[in-house]
Order: sequence, then structure tokens, then C-alpha cells
Amino acid sequence: MKIMIVSASDIIGGAARAALRLHNSLLVSGIESRMRVGVKKSDIISIDGPKKRFGNAMGLARRFLGQSFMELQKTDKSIFNSPAILPSCLVDKINASSADVINLHWVCDEFLSIEDIGRIRKPVVWTLHDMWAFSGSEHYSSDNSSARWKKGYTKDNRPAGHKGFDIDRWVWNRKRRAWRYPVQIVTPSRWLSECVHASCLMREWPVTVIPNTLDCRQFQPWPKHLAREVLGLPPDATLVLFGAMEGIKNFIKGWDLLHTALTLIAGDHSDVQGVIFGQSRPDHPPNLGLPLYWMGYLNDDATLALLYSAADVMVVPSRMEAFGQTGSEAQACGCPVVSFNCTGLQDIVEHRVTGYLARPYDSVDLANGIRWVIENKDRHESLSRAARERALRLWAPEVVIPRYKAIYEAARSSRYKL
Repeated sequence: MKIMIVSASDIIGGAARAALRLHNSLLVSGIESRMRVGVKKSDIISIDGPKKRFGNAMGLARRFLGQSFMELQKTDKSIFNSPAILPSCLVDKINASSADVINLHWVCDEFLSIEDIGRIRKPVVWTLHDMWAFSGSEHYSSDNSSARWKKGYTKDNRPAGHKGFDIDRWVWNRKRRAWRYPVQIVTPSRWLSECVHASCLMREWPVTVIPNTLDCRQFQPWPKHLAREVLGLPPDATLVLFGAMEGIKNFIKGWDLLHTALTLIAGDHSDVQGVIFGQSRPDHPPNLGLPLYWMGYLNDDATLALLYSAADVMVVPSRMEAFGQTGSEAQACGCPVVSFNCTGLQDIVEHRVTGYLARPYDSVDLANGIRWVIENKDRHESLSRAARERALRLWAPEVVIPRYKAIYEAARSSRYKL
């Protein structure tokens, strides 16, 4: 069986990294896999993408044009949007390939248009990494009873304050026209699966929950003193770790909520220091009353494993997460995780066993969770052991890949295409 994994990038962003890890795990398990990307940053020969700088530059230009088009819709801009309007020549290559099954992942940033996706004539499995597939142009949206993705996008249910061209409604209607038949959906969390079932667009589509796979040999605990020495972090401090694409600038990732929590902790824990990855030190760093270390953007798994091993606790204060990949990575390295008891994070953290699930979106309880993890040495050691065991039990390739193989076999025998 031949699988083609289609992703906008190979290593840029959590969704791309999840797709790459699946691709590598398939190869190790003996399944023939190739990966097709729009922006290629690695030198892996089993990944097909632009071979020259011009090709990567064109991908970035397409993204710029798509985001420029979004200016026609006036919103609060706190949510990333993708109109998916620019056609590509990739679909003809997909249809002419020898692949038995096409596994779509995150294909936005004008990598594929909505209509491109609808023209794929091979069996499709679509692994979702956010809410875009069943929403309008939004990648994340509110999960309440009046959400447009649940009701359908009409003229009458546009959010107050949205002005200009209703791109969300236009995009959603294009999806409804272009995607004629259901295909197999995979979600990495129960929450996202429930969203698919509740959506107006995809409620009849088959959905299977399969978590993102993680190489637990790469992500494993390292001696804390060694990890801190290699990374230049203080040897005796209590380190609270936070990481996200775009770091503290991404509203969905909840830095503002962690900011408040750390300020509370700084008042009664003089040994606590913060470590942030995903962005470099800003010109005007926030003042929390405790030292902050800025590690920059990291796309090297070996360095990430050292960083998780160096930390005493990983905090994932996201408002919404399809999965919570930094939380799974941290636990594989024996680092307990504190997050809110919401969305996909409910599948990542086992409350008071591998970390702490705080009340959404209560910064005081988030601070309580951090304190609960770090204040008792014996409890911390127990949490660390349980975190590592949970990673091996749920996310190791030998657990995840057989489930994907079964989904691919079912898709290959299905007569339905998009």
C-alpha cells in the first residue's frame, strides 16, 4: 500500500510536524509513504516539494495574497483565516501518482484551494489539525450553541462587529459545493471529533479519533542537570516552560492567561523562573516579577527533548487545541503538564496523574495547578513517571500506526472520493 501525505509544510508549525512524524513512522513500519509539501525546509528525500528558492518564494507569495484577500472582511483579527482561493497544479500530480490513498493534513496558506481538494479522485483520509475543514475561513471558532459552523453560515447569523464582505460565509458555501461526498476524517482528539459531528457541513462524514504519533525514543527524559547545562539554563531554579508558534503573540495559545498566573506565583515563589520557546526575546519583554529565558523558534526534536527535560513543569494555557502537541512531547520527556480542562487538552493531561487540568480559563486555578506540581518533590517524581508511561501507552508509533493502517485499508476499499 502506497500513501501520499499532503501538507502545506514539512516542519513549519505543529500540524506540519505531526504530519512529518506520521510519515516517518509509516516508513519505519514498512508502509511506503511519500510526503508532498508546498514549502520544504528539510532535506529528507522522501518529501517532494519546491526544489529551488523560487518555488518556496512562490508559496510565501501565495500565502501573502490569500491573507491580503482576507482584508475584505473586517473582524477583530484574533483568529487566523484561510480563504483557499488560489488554484494549484498539484491535484493533477496527485491524481496521476501511484499512491493508493491520499492523506490530507493541514493544506491551507493557499497551498490547495477548496476546489483543488474537491478534484482529488483517489481515496482520501483527511487528518484535521484545527476547525477549518468544517468552518468558513476560520481555523478556530467559538464552540457554543450559536456557532455558525454548527448552524450553517447565513446572512442572519453573522457575528456582531463583522463588516465588509462575509468571506466566512462565501468560503463555507464553496466547501459545500466542492466536496460532494464524505471521506474518512481523522481527528487527534475526542473534542475535535465531537465538533465534526456537530458541524452542519460534515456531521454525516465518518470520523475516527487517532492521536498524533510521537517518537518516544527521540522524546525521552534526559538528566535535568545535563539538559540545563547544555541549554545554558540555571541549575537550581524551578523552571516553568511555555512554548507556541509565535510565542506570546498568539491569542489562542493563551499567553495572557499564563502571564497572570506567573505574576501570582512570582509573589510567593522566589525560585521560579520562566522559559519561553517559539519566539526570540521581544524588544519590550513582559515584566512578571521573575526572570524569563527566551529560547527562540526550535524545530529540532533533540533540542526540544532537552528543553522539556530541563523544565520542572510545562504549561499549555491554550484557549483551544485540536490536540496539544507540546503537552504530549513534554510528557514523553517526563515533564508534568498544566493546562486548562478544555478542548483537545482533555485527552493529553490526566488530572493529578500526569499534571493538572485547571478550570477554563481561570488564571488563579492555573497558578494553583503550577504550584501543585512543583511544591512537592515526591509528587513531582510520581507525576514525571506517570507522564512518561502515558506517552508510551498512547502516542508511540507502535500504538498509533496500526490504527492508521486500518483506516487507510478501509479508505482504499471505499468507492467514495471527494
